[in-house]
Amino acid sequence: MFGPATTGELEYARRLAVDLRAGILLLGDRNFSAATLLNQLAATGADLLVRCRTNRKLPPVARCRDGSTLTRIGPLTVRVIEAEITIRTGHYRLLTTLTDPATHPAAELVRLYHERWEIETAYAELKSTILGGRVLRARTPDGVEQEVWALLTAYQALRTAMTDATDSIPGTDPDQAGFLTAVAAARDQLVLAAGITADTVIDLVGAIGRNVLAHLLPTRRVRTKDRIVKRAISKYNARGPTIDRTTHKATISINMLTSSP
Repeated sequence: MFGPATTGELEYARRLAVDLRAGILLLGDRNFSAATLLNQLAATGADLLVRCRTNRKLPPVARCRDGSTLTRIGPLTVRVIEAEITIRTGHYRLLTTLTDPATHPAAELVRLYHERWEIETAYAELKSTILGGRVLRARTPDGVEQEVWALLTAYQALRTAMTDATDSIPGTDPDQAGFLTAVAAARDQLVLAAGITADTVIDLVGAIGRNVLAHLLPTRRVRTKDRIVKRAISKYNARGPTIDRTTHKATISINMLTSSP
């Protein structure tokens, strides 16, 4: 979803709610934990795992065996999970509509939420990889909107092909599918008009998927760095502390926080 800056993120999120359905687990940051928005999203049948402020008043109505609690936000019952992550000590409070700790242990949900940062790779793929260093060509607002929708459509089609491919091999993490590999395979199919024959089923998704599976990436490393504002490209060093770009191996350790009954 995109549009003018005069429209806020919460409004765009409300508009996207029509695309949610049962079977989807939506991850969200603290900006999207407003009570009205949570209830609207949950009404679609999708499940939620959303971070909220640690000082938010959420009176417990029941306690779960794993240390999490149940609370009410309007008519919605949610589970409150609090934990510290020791890569960078911090207090996380998560809200989720997955209220059964037996089927959805709190520690697993905390680990899952840590993967929310991967949306940043999607932004990079849209802004850099799929455009190949080019910029939008349109010179009018309507033209720009048309181009952006075309990019989003192409991106979604590629991601669908990549996910279908990795799903065909049990235990394969979708993170191992290379987006650049998928883009190159799709371009080859279009440029070479490969497999384009009248009255024949065209298997473009299969061709992309086969290339993705033939060039799977290593397991993605755990993210350990804070998000930072990148410096402008310059041959001169910017003032301030030097950014540590060293690669470190890391693991996540989670300490569940519980309160007295």
